[in-house]
Amino acid sequence: MRTPVCDLLGIEHPIVLAPMGGVVGPRIAAAVSNAGGLGLLPLTWPDDPGSVIHETRDLTTRPFGGNFILEWDMHEQLDASLEAGLRVVSLLWGDPAPYVDRVHAAGGLVLHTVGSAEEAKRAVAAGVDVVVAQGFEAGGHVWGRVGTIALVPAVVDAVAPTPVIAAGGIADGRGVAAVIALGAQAAWVGTRFLMAAEMPVHEEYRSRLIAADETSTAWFPDLFDEGWPDAPHRVLRNTTVEAWEAAGSPSRGSRPNEGEVIATLPDGTPIERYAAATPRTGLEGRVEAMSLWAGQGVALARRVQPAAEIVAELVSRL
Repeated sequence: MRTPVCDLLGIEHPIVLAPMGGVVGPRIAAAVSNAGGLGLLPLTWPDDPGSVIHETRDLTTRPFGGNFILEWDMHEQLDASLEAGLRVVSLLWGDPAPYVDRVHAAGGLVLHTVGSAEEAKRAVAAGVDVVVAQGFEAGGHVWGRVGTIALVPAVVDAVAPTPVIAAGGIADGRGVAAVIALGAQAAWVGTRFLMAAEMPVHEEYRSRLIAADETSTAWFPDLFDEGWPDAPHRVLRNTTVEAWEAAGSPSRGSRPNEGEVIATLPDGTPIERYAAATPRTGLEGRVEAMSLWAGQGVALARRVQPAAEIVAELVSRL
């Protein structure tokens, strides 16, 4: 099934890979794009976003995009990405207005993630081309507080005819069909793609995702906040969460074992407890105690598959 936003983005299927920082890179983004969806790269943190874009382009001739988190000034990252040929730009966590004209001048499209219909209207007024309505069920960093099934039609009605992509808790073909029925033109999927064979996810993290059910996640306004303070998020419950709750849910500075190094990256970079860090291949340490990002659709992420198979299953009910 092709929707108008598929034609706008140049993709075959209405599926977008969530740009999950720390694990999404050229290989998985290209795999989703090659399968007919839209791969999205997290480009907020790379020192050289242009090299990430060129590496992805070596793996696919199909459209892909890049995501930028507006908690920080992204003008330098965006300019480098546009110079490298990026033409689909996804923005989150701030005002898109200062960036839209620059993307349009380069011939690109702007997607912006919102958590309410009012925010969606402001985004369209700023000139964004596509609105992403992110429901509260989403894993990782969650901008709004409204559930997907209520948010999507409200946003669709508020910004028509601007296309809307639905995000949050979508993990199988039934979920994709449901949000299309609500008026969205594509589904933005994260947790399910953590099961993609091309995704460099640490095996302990993946095993905990497979064992989880729909009640296994929890939302926090600021628990795993080292590196990104005051950013609400949804994670799997784990020993760090349990110890913090048992201590009375103390505020930053008084949390159990705060500052303790619990893992290291392959290059030796330490990861402290409460860090906003995704467990990836090659990491060593207490993975279970880290920020195990997951949405409420995690119960539908049950086995490792090639990304192309996941895309095919996601569109099987359309």
